[in-house]
Amino acid sequence: MNDDDIEYLQGEKPLHEYLRQHAREQPQKAALVWYGREISYAELDRLSDAFAETLHAIGVGKGDRVALFLQNCPQYIVAHFGIQKLGAIVSPCSPMFKAHEFAYQVGDLGAKAIVAADHLVPIVLSVRDRVDVSHVYSVRYSDFLPEAPTVRVPDEVAAKRPVPAEVIDFQAAIASPSPQPPRPELSMDDVALMTYTSGTTGMPKGAMLSYRNALYKTAVGAEMFRIRNEDTMLAVAPVYHIAGMICGVTLLAYTGATIVLLNRMDPLAVLQSIEQSRVTWWYAMAPMLVATMNEPGADRFDLSSLQTTMGTSFGIKLTEELARQWSAFANDCLVYEAGYGLSETHTNDVLMPRDAVRWGTNGIPGRGVELKIVDTDGASLPVGQTGEILVRSRGVFHGYWNKPEATAEVLRDGWVHTGDIGKMDDEGYLTFIGRVKEMIKVSGFSVFPEEVESILILHPDVGQVAVIGVPDADKGEVVKAFVVPSSRAAQPFDRDTLLGWARENMSHYKVPRQLELRDSLPATGTGKVLRRLLKAA
Repeated sequence: MNDDDIEYLQGEKPLHEYLRQHAREQPQKAALVWYGREISYAELDRLSDAFAETLHAIGVGKGDRVALFLQNCPQYIVAHFGIQKLGAIVSPCSPMFKAHEFAYQVGDLGAKAIVAADHLVPIVLSVRDRVDVSHVYSVRYSDFLPEAPTVRVPDEVAAKRPVPAEVIDFQAAIASPSPQPPRPELSMDDVALMTYTSGTTGMPKGAMLSYRNALYKTAVGAEMFRIRNEDTMLAVAPVYHIAGMICGVTLLAYTGATIVLLNRMDPLAVLQSIEQSRVTWWYAMAPMLVATMNEPGADRFDLSSLQTTMGTSFGIKLTEELARQWSAFANDCLVYEAGYGLSETHTNDVLMPRDAVRWGTNGIPGRGVELKIVDTDGASLPVGQTGEILVRSRGVFHGYWNKPEATAEVLRDGWVHTGDIGKMDDEGYLTFIGRVKEMIKVSGFSVFPEEVESILILHPDVGQVAVIGVPDADKGEVVKAFVVPSSRAAQPFDRDTLLGWARENMSHYKVPRQLELRDSLPATGTGKVLRRLLKAA
């Protein structure tokens, strides 16, 4: 148990109020750098005020949900804080979603407005017969680019697409020079963020997180990561993920540091950004480190400013040997595994102490985080024994949106039953081992069998389907689908047509890489498919 109290830099208040204070105290300091364009704290605060004002004008208020359907971009951060300034709730959607996935989340949360990248607007408009898309803001990534970018810009970011007549131009909506949005009375326990996750099982559910959850877990991260106001941080990880959100959005507001934001991973852009902006800190996935070292001409860049790289073993393992290679490449930069966490706790539950790195583990509980390992009966297990990881802290979510039964299953007496397996050593280091349930991890992305099955069954050639994860040397796991053809299916069954259809209707990492035809699927007497028997086959 780690019950030390944390001391907040500006006291206990929502992170958008931290942003406002930075705008007063360091108005001209760069909050964001976007391919060479600097956006000051004063500008970021004004733009988010302007977005809050325009949302208020269309009827969005406290407790309403607003969906963000974007890759990394300044507009994401503007929208995030603008929504929360109104007391409304941010709900990120994966920009890899296809129509089925997007419609499910937006319909479930009952979004009052949607902010979508221009290239994703067609997906939004395609589902208007199923969900309310009456208030859609279209974002052009290029609107914040400098006239002469100093970092390589992806074609998608540079594109200047026209704004469809049915939607609102985001850039025009935030043009007010002196916005004055309402300032509703907020409680730190009000829900501010709804991030979708399947928890341990089932279709995605909205995990409700408060202003207090976000402030607390951001402060825990800043303390363990030793982020200072004078740091310059590189944000490449997707900010719609909870870990990327902390490193690319909330740490900015909390510390007043500068964030160098990239739309997506590009090794050359990473090298250019570190050299030009004198980046001191980077949160990266292990494959990003390998790609950056392998970029042609990488050794000619000056990376001497980079002091710390926090890594995550997504896709490939961040081994001690890989860390040594990166450190040698990046001027003796310190690099180690970041930690362990989940959406339901606003992540940052376990973090690696930089002065006491223990390879093969995920680190120790952050300040104020309680952790225990239990057996199948819920009894605490001694050091070294393997069981389910339970977490309790001020970061714990308020439950799943409109899902009381799922909430009761996961959240008991303040403890989050993670569905993850791990063990603790005698010095309090956690080692994450695996998942109790059937979630599949493809290159670090969570894939839930029920969700893939719910889409595949829509194809007319599919009579029954079950999905599992199978090991893969490159991706950790990939999706394998077991299909019972429908009576209408052509003979022989056209696998390529089904997989091509899947690629058009779900995110690429969810598409089955293996497909096996079956006459039937193993099931219980009530018809529930027994995936464990498919795994054992």
